[in-house]
Amino acid sequence: MSAVVQHSNQTNTIRDDDESRNGTFPEDPDEDDELTLEDELETDEAMTDDVETDNSSSAVSLGGWTHTDRLIAINELIYSCEPLQVRHMMEVIEPQFQRDFISLLPKELSLYVLSFLEPKDLLRAAQTCQYWRVLADDNLLWREKCREAGIGHRKAMSDRVHGRLSTGQWKNTFLHHHKVEMNWRQRPIRPSKVLKGHDDHVITCLQFSGNRVVSGSDDNTLKVWSIITGKVIKTLLGHTGGVWSSQMQGNLVISGSTDRTLRVWNAETGRCLHTLYGHTSTVRCMCLYEKKVVSGSRDATLRIWDVESGECLHVLVGHIAAVRCVQYNGKLVVSGAYDYVVRVWDPEREHCLHQLQGHANRVYSLQFDGTHIISGSLDTTIRVWDVETGTCKHILTGHQSLTSGMELRGSMLVSGNADSTVKIWDITTGQCLLTLSGPHKHSSAVTCLQLIRKFVITSSDDGSVKLWDLKTGAFVRNLVQLSGSAGVVWRIRASETKLVCAVGSRNGSEETKLLVLDFDAESQS
Repeated sequence: MSAVVQHSNQTNTIRDDDESRNGTFPEDPDEDDELTLEDELETDEAMTDDVETDNSSSAVSLGGWTHTDRLIAINELIYSCEPLQVRHMMEVIEPQFQRDFISLLPKELSLYVLSFLEPKDLLRAAQTCQYWRVLADDNLLWREKCREAGIGHRKAMSDRVHGRLSTGQWKNTFLHHHKVEMNWRQRPIRPSKVLKGHDDHVITCLQFSGNRVVSGSDDNTLKVWSIITGKVIKTLLGHTGGVWSSQMQGNLVISGSTDRTLRVWNAETGRCLHTLYGHTSTVRCMCLYEKKVVSGSRDATLRIWDVESGECLHVLVGHIAAVRCVQYNGKLVVSGAYDYVVRVWDPEREHCLHQLQGHANRVYSLQFDGTHIISGSLDTTIRVWDVETGTCKHILTGHQSLTSGMELRGSMLVSGNADSTVKIWDITTGQCLLTLSGPHKHSSAVTCLQLIRKFVITSSDDGSVKLWDLKTGAFVRNLVQLSGSAGVVWRIRASETKLVCAVGSRNGSEETKLLVLDFDAESQS
């Protein structure tokens, strides 16, 4: 502290001498004019030497100070400075405490730290500096972000090399999916393609795969459409009654009709490959698995067919009323009927393993994941069954009418009901997680639903197709709203980027047609 006091005293003495000198010896106003450039340089050099000498002497004097003395001196210095001088000190001091720890870490650790960032924060980090850009664009880092978001790469497996894609591909994939999601969620909906061809008849079934749509109608025909051109590729002629069920796999189309037959078609050529005879009433439902199809009929039986040979392999007898819905996973057949019963079959032995009894009315819909069976009934309930034991694990109550359609994703079940609501359930606990209702809910029966990405898409007798957030249950927006009060959306089918709607009316006031909506990012650009 003595050095600080001494320095202060010296400063005061110099100030007093200057004042005395100014008072006794007035400066000559012309004296500065005689200074040359060389004089100014010499003065500047002298001042620099003085500063260096002062710094050197200060460093020497500070060397013997205690930590406490230094803190007191710094405090006194700060308190005696003007704001501009304090700001200068901050500018000098702050960089001493700033470290780019990401650049100092090994690359593996840096990537590990960045892996905890959300994708939007990664994009911001990439703008920090060139090295951060290299790290934030790492292909494996974005592959993990795609995995977390449930996104698979759009290209074929042949594009992968040892599980890795070329530089930037995973990031591009993520950004593409994000753009598509925004197209679904908020960007203006492009004008839909309108596909007309069934006149004023009802479109009873709808399949969608790749760039093809297959529609079946009560006009006895099926039509194969190109969603690229919006034109009919082939009209499948041969049934003598209305088509009420269909399945599609690649170029193969299977249809069931009120004429009591199934037909196997080549969608590319339009040729009927096989006509499958055996049922004695309308073929109301079917499920295709690889090269076998299981059909359910109003004759109360189920039949398993080989679609390549057209041969009937097995007949399952046991229901005492029309079979309305069926599921097949290659090993077990599950069927629901108007006799209020769900049955589990071993098709190879043509043996009924379980009769799942409990519903008090007709069973209209089924889901089966190999472990759980979920059945929806006209009795307003949904039941969750254990396929191994045949026991009812949960009864899901809350709907007020017929459950017309369901979709299962993991432990999450989404159900659409004639009471105009959609509910989301946890089948492991039996709890209703969300009800998609509110001021934007459908005003009439829900006819169909689809799960894609983060959304639930629902259609209704009220002529609308609505988009809902799967996680929150919030209404997002209307995708389709038919004009007039008589419009009906019978069926919908969706892919990651496209939506196909079969629309018409109950009284003929709305023209029967297919609407194709495109949400692809590339199409929007």
